[in-house]
Formats: sequence, C-alpha cells, structure tokens
Amino acid sequence: MTDPPSVAGRRAAASYLRELLLRPGRYRRIWEQHAVRIRAGEINQLAVGEALARHLWSYPRETGNGDVTAHQLKDTIARALTGKLLSRGALSLFIDTFGFTDQEEDRLWRLWEGTAAISVLAGDSAMPAESLAEVAAALGPRKYQTVSMHDHVYVGSDGRLASTRTLKVVEATAEGLDRVPYLYDTDAATLETGQGCGIPTGSLYRIRDDVYATDIPLTKSLALGETHTLEYWTSFHLPGNLADPREREFRRAALSSLENFDLRVEFHPDMLPDGVWWVVWEGVQGEIAEQERMTLDSQHSAHRYLRSLEKVVVGFRWTWPEAGA
Repeated sequence: MTDPPSVAGRRAAASYLRELLLRPGRYRRIWEQHAVRIRAGEINQLAVGEALARHLWSYPRETGNGDVTAHQLKDTIARALTGKLLSRGALSLFIDTFGFTDQEEDRLWRLWEGTAAISVLAGDSAMPAESLAEVAAALGPRKYQTVSMHDHVYVGSDGRLASTRTLKVVEATAEGLDRVPYLYDTDAATLETGQGCGIPTGSLYRIRDDVYATDIPLTKSLALGETHTLEYWTSFHLPGNLADPREREFRRAALSSLENFDLRVEFHPDMLPDGVWWVVWEGVQGEIAEQERMTLDSQHSAHRYLRSLEKVVVGFRWTWPEAGA
C-alpha cells in the first residue's frame, strides 16, 4: 500500500537521512567519535544524540538547549531515523549539526515535503529475509548507492519480452568502487554493456533459485562520493508462452533504497496489449498488492516516475486479447 504523500515523503526523507549518516566519511565521523560501541550497518543513536546536543550547546534554539543531554534527545532521534515522526525542527537540527551539502539538504527537504510532484513508495521488504541474507553474503558489503535509474522495456512483435535498456547513475559510498553487481530473477538473459561499463568477465551465476548475478566492471575506479553513469542492455530468451503471467510483466525490486526511478514499457505497434497495469507486488515472487490501469501513449508505451523507492517491488503487467486477464 502507498502512504499519503506527507507520510511517505517523511519516511523517504528518514531513509535518506540514515544513508547519509551511515555513509563512510565526514558525517559518519561526526557521530562515531562519540560512540562507545559501533556495529556494522547500524547508527549509534546515543552517539548521534551527543553530536546534536553539542551543536545545541553552541547554537541554542530555545531555553534549556544550553545543557540538553543526549539522553533527552534519544526519543526524538529514534522517531526521526525510523520515519515514525521526522518533524521539521528535527530535520533542521540534523542538517545544521552534520552540515550536509546544499544538494543533500535540498533532496531531504523535497522528500520531507512530499508534494504531489514527488512520488515515494516504501515497503517492509522486497525479498524474504533469508533471500536477502544470501544475496548480501554473496555480494559482500555494499559500496555504492543508486542516484537515478531509468529502465526502458521493449516488448516485441511476437509478444515476447524482448529487452531492457538501463541507464543509471551510481555514487560511491566507499573508496575504490570499480564494479557494481547485476542481479536478475532469471538466467534466460544476456547482458550487453555500454557507456561507463567495462566488459563483464563472467556469466550469470545462481545465488539462489530466483536470484542470478554477475558483476559489471566500471571504466574507472571511483573515489568516495564520486558519481558515474552506466548504460547496459538486457536481452531476454523466454519460451514465448503468452498465456504465462510471468512472461507478461516486468518487475524492478528496490532491495534497499533507490532514488529517481523512471520506468517505461513500450509495445510493438503490431502487438498491442489488451490492458496494462502499474503494479506494486508483495516481494520479488509475491502476489499483487495494488495496481492501477494505464493508458498507452502515442508511442505505444506506459510510463511511471518515482522520486524514491525503498524495499518494494514495482513494475508493469499486461494482458493479450488471446490470453485473457
């Protein structure tokens, strides 16, 4: 289910705030210096509270801020970082304390405001915990985040899912990023790399029954915070059973968070569908959680843009006149 824009937007802002605080670099060092114990992939909320309190000592906002303690701020921090209650004042305090860049601050406020122009979807999990653990173990620590992604899906004149062109921008969250993982839910696919990509050295390998992977080398090694554009194509080799629902859909899973996602599916003019729906699924192999019927444009395509995705599976499904709904 989608939340109202204001609620979903603040959840997305909280998610992005967590990413900024966990990213290796200056922001993380600000709170880590106050931490007694640090656990991988976790934010020490008491240490963050100490950083916020020290900022308030120097720049008080109201009476009593001059001697506020980290313990007094712990509830505010917990609610803010989980997205349960990220108030305007709390977000402003985080921004001032950690000194985010203008671009990062602007994105936080745009997400938080949750205007109609910003679409956000967040869920509990795009993949079962067991599957996520297997994928994480196979891929190792995540060293990048996706700043934007565009998928252009083509369906051929025979009704088969033909190919997808993917254009995405990644940002290194660790020094020396030189490759990114490529994941798919089928091995009936061929990967062709283009702009910003090297030549993959291996074929798709199976992580588990429904997850296959390989690495896409980058054309350069990235420094922390550096961005890079990649372009690649995926060609599909499916049986061509047009009555099979799995051959009449395209799903994109956001296993963590994904910003600026644009998805388009285009049909050959000689093979137009009976109906097309924008869909949110309950996981990679899950059932439909919600759907919205779409109208094709003059180029025989359907399109959807989302400002932010987190732990959710979205995409399009379609039907052919012969196959029924």
